[in-house]
Amino acid sequence: MTLALIGVNHRTAPIALRERIAIGREELPRALRTLQRMPGVSECLIVSTCNRVELLAATEEGRVALEGFFTEFCGIDGEALRPHLFAYRDREAVSHLFRMAASLDSMVVGEPQILGQVKEAFAVARATGTVGAALEHLLQSAFAAAKRARSETGIGSSSVSVASVAVEMARKIFGSLEGRTVFLVGAGKMSELACRHLLQQGAGAILVTNRTQERARRMAEGLASSTPPQVIDFAGLHEAASRADIVITSTGAPHPIFRREHGQAFLHKRRNRPMFFIDIAVPRDVDPEMNKLDGIFVYDIDDLQQVAAAHMEERSRAAVDAEALIAAEVERFRQRQRAVNVAPAIVALQRRGEEMRQAEMERHHARLSGLSAEQRAAVEALTHGLVNKFLHPPMQALKQAAREGDSARLDALCAEWQVTGESDAEAAPESAKPPGDAGKNPDVRQDARPDTHHETHPETQVEARR
Repeated sequence: MTLALIGVNHRTAPIALRERIAIGREELPRALRTLQRMPGVSECLIVSTCNRVELLAATEEGRVALEGFFTEFCGIDGEALRPHLFAYRDREAVSHLFRMAASLDSMVVGEPQILGQVKEAFAVARATGTVGAALEHLLQSAFAAAKRARSETGIGSSSVSVASVAVEMARKIFGSLEGRTVFLVGAGKMSELACRHLLQQGAGAILVTNRTQERARRMAEGLASSTPPQVIDFAGLHEAASRADIVITSTGAPHPIFRREHGQAFLHKRRNRPMFFIDIAVPRDVDPEMNKLDGIFVYDIDDLQQVAAAHMEERSRAAVDAEALIAAEVERFRQRQRAVNVAPAIVALQRRGEEMRQAEMERHHARLSGLSAEQRAAVEALTHGLVNKFLHPPMQALKQAAREGDSARLDALCAEWQVTGESDAEAAPESAKPPGDAGKNPDVRQDARPDTHHETHPETQVEARR
């Protein structure tokens, strides 16, 4: 079995490209079935958030062209996507998955949303029937490693989320949020957290709307405030928006809900008083054309990275410890996998030794026929012991080669003893090597690893949505 992982994230692809291949929760089962039907794919998982779309597969072939999935399912031209793709195999795929689950690959290192999002992706793949023993073991190990990283290092300290970063940006824009009217469009966890941060910063009136009005009402009722948020009917979205100084939007709408003509109307009603839109949805809720209007300022999720960087010094120090912990967990997983993979060879060697012992006992059956039961048992024990002693060195050699990841030596030992074993190749393919490595694949880029990023997905997980 080979592990293959391919995808794009916030560092390799702009938001305009990411939103074209984003896969919604409702579409995920169909996408998983499409991916599993690709030649060579036996098990698969898809993680789709605001900041990444990644395909993980257990394959029966050495190389499987997973990038074909994006063309087939998303209808995107492969040539346009290929420069933004990163790809890993085997050990590198395991390492990337562990780091992703531990939020070391996120826009904001240490944010808690990505672990929940990977768990949700795993649950959907399980329910769809695209996860088997290989990915089950891999994902459970990744979850355990991520939990250790959060509990044993300070990676999750000094809470930083897309919600808090968005509010911090609004505060910097106005200097103070006191007396400002804020409009939250979308009543998911992200909006709720943003609202709590805004109240802490002294915001004045807070308006809330959602396609499901009951959901907006429940959120408003759950917020302890001297001036509870006002729930706006979604049909009055644009009328209410003109009253707001700051609009924070995070819906799951497939197309922009605020367009240039809306911005022009807002400015007219506000007598050209400025408005600030913080768009944390993917696909985006605010048409980028609105940013061209004098008096309208739009920030999307990629813009928030600049603000997030100022909050990351403490977490960056903790991330060093977390990286070491995750690396150790990856090696532990690989050692367990190598032990599992070498087991068939050891069993085959033991079986071969037992067959030889029994053949010799049968060959000397006539000469042993006069032995008593006690004497016969002694001969059985003696021959068993001799075979075990004889097999001990080659079995230890097989285990040692597996522990060290020496696939060439493992294959040679299996050939020498005429047994079949699964060697667990450690070498990453050309497409998984960093730029500059000899023989690299120029069409698929290696995912760089500086870590100052954050996961979100509109109206799902705690604090964020992709």
